[in-house]
Amino acid sequence: MTNRLIATVLLGLASSRFAAAQTSRAAPATTEVPVTKVVLFSSGVGYFEHSGSVHGNSTTELRFKTSQINDILKSIVLQDQDGGRVGAISYPSQDPLAKTLRSFQVDITQNPSLAQLLNQLRGARVTIQSQAEKLSGIILGVETRDKGGEKDEPVAVPVLNLLTGATIRAVELPSITNLTLDDPQLQEELTRALGALVQARDQDKKPVTINFTGTGDRHVRIGYVVETPVWKTSYRLLLDDKEKFGKLQGWAIVENQTESDWNNVSLSLVSGRPISFIMDLYQPLYATRPTVVPEMYAGLSPQVYEGATATDSAPVPRPGGTAGGGMQRRIGYDSNGRPMPLALSAMVVSSASTGSHVANLDAAASVQAVASAAKLGALFQYTVPDVTIARQKSAMLPIITDSVEVERLSIYNASVLRSNPLNGVLLKNTTGKHLLQGPFTVFDKGVYAGDARIDNVPPGQERLLSYGIDLDMIVDDTKNTQNTTLLTAKIDKGVLIVSRKLVASQEYAADNKTNKDKTLIIERPIRSGWKLVDTPKPFETTPDLYRFKGTAVAKRVTVLTVKEELVTNETIMLASAGLDQLVFYSRTGSGAGDVPANVRDALGKAIQLKQSIADVETDINAHTQRLEEITAEQNRIRENMKTVAQTTQYYDRLLAKLNEQESSIESLQKERDALTAKRDSLRRELDEYLNGLTVG
Repeated sequence: MTNRLIATVLLGLASSRFAAAQTSRAAPATTEVPVTKVVLFSSGVGYFEHSGSVHGNSTTELRFKTSQINDILKSIVLQDQDGGRVGAISYPSQDPLAKTLRSFQVDITQNPSLAQLLNQLRGARVTIQSQAEKLSGIILGVETRDKGGEKDEPVAVPVLNLLTGATIRAVELPSITNLTLDDPQLQEELTRALGALVQARDQDKKPVTINFTGTGDRHVRIGYVVETPVWKTSYRLLLDDKEKFGKLQGWAIVENQTESDWNNVSLSLVSGRPISFIMDLYQPLYATRPTVVPEMYAGLSPQVYEGATATDSAPVPRPGGTAGGGMQRRIGYDSNGRPMPLALSAMVVSSASTGSHVANLDAAASVQAVASAAKLGALFQYTVPDVTIARQKSAMLPIITDSVEVERLSIYNASVLRSNPLNGVLLKNTTGKHLLQGPFTVFDKGVYAGDARIDNVPPGQERLLSYGIDLDMIVDDTKNTQNTTLLTAKIDKGVLIVSRKLVASQEYAADNKTNKDKTLIIERPIRSGWKLVDTPKPFETTPDLYRFKGTAVAKRVTVLTVKEELVTNETIMLASAGLDQLVFYSRTGSGAGDVPANVRDALGKAIQLKQSIADVETDINAHTQRLEEITAEQNRIRENMKTVAQTTQYYDRLLAKLNEQESSIESLQKERDALTAKRDSLRRELDEYLNGLTVG
């Protein structure tokens, strides 16, 4: 028998003896307490409640994923309803396996051989069976001896040295067929170490044992909150010939990722987000202590339509009336030569034909909601009784089967698709239930029509759904204009403020190629600061969009004209503005929408002062230039005088010329100084005038 086989026999016998000893003790009975209630929240947590009966001192074991233990330690609540008491809750340590194994008297961390294990047990009393001999004694240790083998080659054989009475017996380990530990406490330590190994094999599953203490039969309840997959919803919208109603089916997708089967549980699905967090209570915490070492060493992440605010619709003329700024025909005028406006009416769309004589599937005939719905303050709850889902399985449960108000329409948004609108509906939540976000699959007369998505829709609210491209309508939005008009001007403490109005016009030409009128919604972005003018009021707005609604007439091109205006203010500092700029505003007429007369008069005076300053500046520059010319001439004369004898008549003439120029310089300098003083005076006058100037 090999050493490994002997070790297996040894450990198996030890485990058997310990198990028998444990059975003989008065241990509490183990009772299963099943899941009876599950509440799933859309925030990704679930409340689970177990309920059942226990008798006397009893325990129950629940199994959880390792990642759920922190939630259990944080949230578990217990009740022993008939006079009993809740005892300790035990669970496996989170310490590393090696650390756990080293805590036992017998260290099996390194998978020791029988010889290594017996060396650890030195001093322990054992009983062995070696061939036909049975021996009891105290282990002194294990050594290796050479023994002659085949061809006289020595073979190393482990030998157990055993003290039996006053005799030391040497027993070869291969000859031992049975070995028993005579110390029950040591035997228990070895068994517990092996149990830790068994638990470590399934690192993702941890048992939590709950102890109940009492007498007789009692009813107990266990509740806790753990992380769960978010329950989801998916919808089926069934459309038919009814213009204003459709059938809505809502299915809840629920996943049982726990370690317990759900058998006839009460399942509640809550559309709410209670605050929940994870705190690490499972991992043992050890205080960090410094290590003192000698001397030099030291320790060191389809379209979803927003809910809107409804706007009272402005009256829109019916076909044959004047269009104003509304939708009007560019192609196909009325009998008076006037463009036909976009009238408000419902759209009727025929569903696609399958081309088959087989009746389409009636998806609403056999599905019935199994959930009751109720509002819980700010939350909404669906409750489904008697739900059975095996562990690690999922299920779809019908929670909504109601009629809803729908209006068929086409939805155009240039940023989504430039050429065509999308087929869609305006759905009003008339179910009285809270619709969670999720996908919609739309069936029109039993035929698949497309997919859509919605955000959360409380009862009574409306949402747009789009599920396909409307190939029977083309929208042209290429015609647009923009112009600017000066409104007025005013002066505030020397600052000219000019108000202008920008007017932008955008046309949406919808070509409906079908034989039926269609309701069309046009979405247009809201631009900051701009406001609608000469345009029908949108039927609703969102924080980012206008939505205009009307009828695209069959076999016609219908046009919606959207006009917007923006008033801007330009500020001009009069002190630093150029004369040309001020002259432009001073000459802008006195009609409506122009610069007022008093502002133009004030600008005229500012222009006069600025012109006077400019004229004086011109004279100063002319005097400066003349002085520079005379100075250059004097330099030339002085150079010539150096080459001529002072006794000559030519020298005298040059000297006289020089004296004459000096007189001119003195006169020019005096005049320039006077001009500079005049300019400075005019500047002060302009500054004083502008600083207090407020007109308009």
